Amino acid sequence: MDRAAKLVKYERRLEKLQVELIKLQNWVVAHNKRVVILFEGRDAAGKGGTIRRIVENLNPREHRVVALPKPDEVEAGQWYFQRYINQLPRAGELVFFDRSWYNRAVVEPVNGFCTDVEYKLFMEQVNEFEKMIIKSGTYLFKIYLSITKDEQKKRFEEIIHSPLKKWKYSDVDKNALELWDKYTQYKEEMFKHTSTEIAPWKIFKTNRKSRSRIDVLEYILEMIPYQVKDPQVLMPEDLD
Repeated sequence: MDRAAKLVKYERRLEKLQVELIKLQNWVVAHNKRVVILFEGRDAAGKGGTIRRIVENLNPREHRVVALPKPDEVEAGQWYFQRYINQLPRAGELVFFDRSWYNRAVVEPVNGFCTDVEYKLFMEQVNEFEKMIIKSGTYLFKIYLSITKDEQKKRFEEIIHSPLKKWKYSDVDKNALELWDKYTQYKEEMFKHTSTEIAPWKIFKTNRKSRSRIDVLEYILEMIPYQVKDPQVLMPEDLD
């Protein structure tokens, strides 16, 4: 199948799944459900683009995308989870985190943005924090987008040379390739200690963006028990 035909097939599949997402959102609103979906992953793994495909046809009044900046002076003096608690969904709302409290599990310790004591305290508290969220009646899903080192390098080069995208290239990104192995070490520790029975991590390979976006959408639609699902739409399709 040539590239144009694959793109048409992808767009048709995406549209079908986005229709199901609207049904999911309507169910969340009608039944006062609360949904939190965290997106973590390597820099340039496609978190923002995946979230955009998910929300582009949703009712903007009933969902939020949260991408918090560096903590200000007040937030830095608070309990670490406080700023994230303030962003949790109200009844009838979906919230998507483009990076989350798991900054402290990987990005911060790798780049020296937190102390070892702060890191260890986070790792001691995070599972209980998530247990409280879930037991309060909130759906919580943790998605990790994974790319290879060569693919990350390729995407960084594309971003740097694009007038429309180069704003995305941060100081943290500049060090990402050099610190690849250190990121891997902390990532594996995160999976080991925080992938729990009630809040497991789901990992998606994203070297091929179109395939991974479809996989993520299918996963979300499968995991949330909205009604009425269309079983034919939810059956996986071959995009090749």
